[in-house]
Formats: sequence, C-alpha cells, structure tokens
Amino acid sequence: MAMVLTKGDDFPLHQTPEPVAYAGTDRNFYDRYFFNGYAPDGSGFFAVALGIYPHLNVADAHFSTIRDGVQYNVHASRELNMERFDLQVGPIRIEVLEPLHKLRVTVDGEGLKADLTFAGRAFPIEEPRFIHRIGPRTFMDYTRLTQNGHYEGWIEVDGVREACAPGTAGTRDRSWGVRPVGASDQQPHGSGVVHGFFWQWTPINFADRSLFFHVNADAKGNKWNTRAVIAPDGAGADQHFDTDGDMTSPLAPGTRWPDGGELTVEGPDGPEVLRLEPLGRFQMRGIGYTSPKWGHGLYHGPLAVEREDFGLGQCNPGQMDNFHVQLPCRVISDKHGEGIGVFEQLIIGPYQPYGLKEYLDLG
Repeated sequence: MAMVLTKGDDFPLHQTPEPVAYAGTDRNFYDRYFFNGYAPDGSGFFAVALGIYPHLNVADAHFSTIRDGVQYNVHASRELNMERFDLQVGPIRIEVLEPLHKLRVTVDGEGLKADLTFAGRAFPIEEPRFIHRIGPRTFMDYTRLTQNGHYEGWIEVDGVREACAPGTAGTRDRSWGVRPVGASDQQPHGSGVVHGFFWQWTPINFADRSLFFHVNADAKGNKWNTRAVIAPDGAGADQHFDTDGDMTSPLAPGTRWPDGGELTVEGPDGPEVLRLEPLGRFQMRGIGYTSPKWGHGLYHGPLAVEREDFGLGQCNPGQMDNFHVQLPCRVISDKHGEGIGVFEQLIIGPYQPYGLKEYLDLG
C-alpha cells in the first residue's frame, strides 16, 4: 500500500475519513494564497500567489512587482508529492506566523528577492460561498476569506533593493474549493450554452477601516454572487458591517479594463458614494491568472522556475491573457475622505451590459 500520511495528519484538520492528502474526488480542487500590496500613492505594486492542486499533484507560486512601467515576474512549479504543509515552491515561500493575522512571504530567485510581512487590520471576512454552473456542469464551488492589512519589508529587483514605503497596504485572501485548474477541459458544455464570466472586486483601505465589494455576474448581467462589507480596524468576526453595493464603471476605450468607477454602498450611516480613480495597472497573468504558459495547476515537471518581464505599455488589451487586471486606485468617499485600494476586473466572453457580444470584443 502506498504511503499517504503527511504532516497535516498530525493536526485536527481532517474533513473526510481519509488522510489529508486526499481532497475529495473533484480533480479541480485547489487551495490558494493570494497577496497584493502598494504604497499610499499606488506605486510599488506587488502581488503573490501560491496554489496547491492535490489531485493534479502540482504546487505552483508566482511573485510579481512593478517598477518604472515594467512588471517583473517569477513563476515556479513543482510536483506536490501529496505534502500540503510544504508552502515553498522553488524560490517562493509562505509562512503562517499567526493564523488569520500575520503571514510572511520570502522570494529569492531569478534576480527577484523579497521579504514581506503582512499584518491584518481586522478579522478576515468570509465571503458568500461561490457556486456557479454552466449548464449542468459545476464551474466553481469555493470559499474565500479576505483581509486588508499593512506590510513591512523590502523588494529587490536585479540587485536594487527598495524598502516598503511607510503605510504600504494591501489585501490577502485564501480560497479553496473547485475552480478550473490545470489542463483545460475540451468537452463542450452542450448546445446553446453560452458562457460569460464577469468579476469585479474592490478591497479598499481607509485610515481606520477597510471596505470590500465584489460582484460576479453572468453574460446577461445577472448577479450570482455579490456583497459589500465594512470592517473597522480591530474588528472581530462579529463586528463587520455586512451590506450590499452597486458599481457603475465604464470600460476604457479599446479594452476590457475598467476606466475608474463609482461605487455606492449602504453603510451604517446611510448610502456612501465612493469614486475610484486608477493610478496604474497590474496584469494578473504575472501571477498565473489567464497565463497561457504559467496558468494555475499546469504541470511543468518535478521543478521549474522562470523569470518573465514585460512593459505594461506594450501589453495588447485585445489578447485574452491581458483581460484580467488589478488597478491601484485613489478612492474618494463622500463621507469618509480619501483612501487607497484596488479595482480588479475580469470579463470572459460576452457581457450584455457592456455590449460585448463575442469572446474577444473590446469596449
């Protein structure tokens, strides 16, 4: 009998009668860490992703940072070997210093180095469970926790080290469940099934609170998962203000990227209107999302590491792998002054509210 016991089996984490190495039966099961961060003026943007795919026997990780209009990225992938407690992939490592509060990311490879410690501002929020089907097929079924926080540390690019600016803020999330990962499924969904995916997410940092909004919608614009949450600094799990929001945001001409937006949230003291003004752009393919080569869960052998640099001004907005973006934004509230945050958007396929009829239509 093959050995399947791992480090996780010595902790009370089991969800089934089997060892932790076995994560149910869906080959698309995944477990992922994500981080982003930026200075108070939106500069120095960086992001990290580390994912584990138990049924594919793959772990992968990505680190990316922007300097002077260039996005520098390092990608790494290895065989998981069923050990889910090993949070290092090539040059990228994550350490959980205080669960649900403090984590550390270190990077050392391909000319990119970093040592970053994240500390949460409040207890993480648990977003509504994401369940989405395309026809009869389950496309997504996962849970995500999200937390804003501050960073300390430094990033080095080809020998040039820069410390995190005072007040460097950002967001981290943890998600687990089922998403399309690894090699794509070529089986058609069936006659007449039109897939459209619309996603917006705006984690925002103000001086004494965090504000979160997200929305998923189908090709016709029907929302299937949305919520807004306000988390005062130091708030516990039962002190979040749970509400709803509505985003109005045009597309930047010739792209599927947002050109700013206006978010209205029902706050504890009535409606609050927030204006989001982009300060830059980060391409999510730098940390694996929609990357044709380094997409999440793809198999690259026992260990593979690769550096990738690209100029943001040279990214073709008509290429599908460039559709997914995060924009650092100045956020101006009509009630609570100015903050800083991120506007993430991904539109795949048709989206009726924007007049996108074909998969590669642009605004």
